[in-house]
Amino acid sequence: MQDVTKTVPIIFVAAGDPVGQGFVKSLSHPGGNITGVSFDVTADITAKQVQLLIEMVPGIDRVAVLWNPASPFLRSYWEAARAKGPNLVVAFDSFEVQESQQFDSAFDAMKAAHAGALIVLSDSFATLHRSRIAELAAKYRIPTIYGHSRYIEEAGGLMSYGSSISAISRRGASYVVKILNGAVPAELPVEQPIKFDLVINLKAAKALALNVTPALLARADEVIE
Repeated sequence: MQDVTKTVPIIFVAAGDPVGQGFVKSLSHPGGNITGVSFDVTADITAKQVQLLIEMVPGIDRVAVLWNPASPFLRSYWEAARAKGPNLVVAFDSFEVQESQQFDSAFDAMKAAHAGALIVLSDSFATLHRSRIAELAAKYRIPTIYGHSRYIEEAGGLMSYGSSISAISRRGASYVVKILNGAVPAELPVEQPIKFDLVINLKAAKALALNVTPALLARADEVIE
């Protein structure tokens, strides 16, 4: 769409790295006909995901990270996560998948590496294959945390922590209203997520023989039974 028009307003609601992907000049001053809400997955979010995994699976010291190297923004997320490893007292192992037929071998490799848990870095490719990823995580009995709730609500995954899909969708709708009322995209700053949801699937936890503590449940925004 960016190649087709430089004048018709375009609003995004899930850009991973709007500046790095070339959609806007800066978050505060987009400078063109494109603006919206980013779906940022920073190292801080990854650190929080690891902390939640440790609460769910005490004693883990090696965490697999599944990500798509063809993504224009996930490499920076992986590098940021790896840099956080020593502070989190865990080792991160990278498992790259960019074609659907690579999922089985990736999970085989995770098992061989004795990964205690898994973080899935989400992009459109991973989200498209969310059911397959959740199925393999269950088959290989690897406790997994995802970046947003669709992996849990629609695919039966164990838990997710990340930007609220409903919240950023509503913010995207507010951009439509502003532009229809005369606002200029170039002058509408890109918003970053401010609401983050923790979703826990008790059925998946039971299948993995995991004990979800009352403290962890109390912090959940949604619990699926």
